[in-house]
Amino acid sequence: MTLTAILPVTDETASLRKTVEVLLAENRQEISEILIVACQSTTPAALAVAEELGREHAGLIQVRFQQRPFLGGAMRDAFEWASGSHVLMMASDLETDPATVKELIAKAKDGYDIVTATRWKGESGFRGYNPLKRFLNGIFQTIFRVFYGTTLSDLTYGFRIFKREWVKTIAWEELRHPFLLETMLKPLRLGARVVEIPSVWRARTEGESHNPFWGNFVYFRVAFKTRFSSKRRLLKSNL
Repeated sequence: MTLTAILPVTDETASLRKTVEVLLAENRQEISEILIVACQSTTPAALAVAEELGREHAGLIQVRFQQRPFLGGAMRDAFEWASGSHVLMMASDLETDPATVKELIAKAKDGYDIVTATRWKGESGFRGYNPLKRFLNGIFQTIFRVFYGTTLSDLTYGFRIFKREWVKTIAWEELRHPFLLETMLKPLRLGARVVEIPSVWRARTEGESHNPFWGNFVYFRVAFKTRFSSKRRLLKSNL
């Protein structure tokens, strides 16, 4: 395995550094590159930390500026840049626990197409999550699970390892946070073998959330469109 880890950064400093430190301390053998993806809104402090990490780990960490806008745009750009046999999608604010990555990697070595973290099974859960948002998240997960006929419990958590071919060949469309749902639903429609690993979500301790609450309802449009698109339309070569 050669793993490309993608870390979008906006206003994360200490949490970005902590994420990188844990990733390398526990998974250096598998990680072949870390792409720190900055944008026009990335704060000078966050960019300074990213560039410092790039100097400290020259040849391993790249700091690149996204061309497409928003979170989905950052991930889509990084998918195109990724060179590893597997691609890790996560956050740099510690809401995705970097200590879980070693478990995702271990499971990916069993041959699954996607290994995804879940906040809803086993030794997992939410810490500091808004109670109303947690309630609605549970409803969303149930609806999406029934709609797609899957037993997966967390379809919207953007903390996953993919085999590279899945991120390279699918026609991604979303630019904002619903991209996280798209990255699970399109592979499911195309027959990907997916397994879940429990992980604890903890509220960020620095910076602000960039996912507006009402934007969550766009997820329903993504789910409906993907469910009724032909499989041919989900692939890049057929756009």
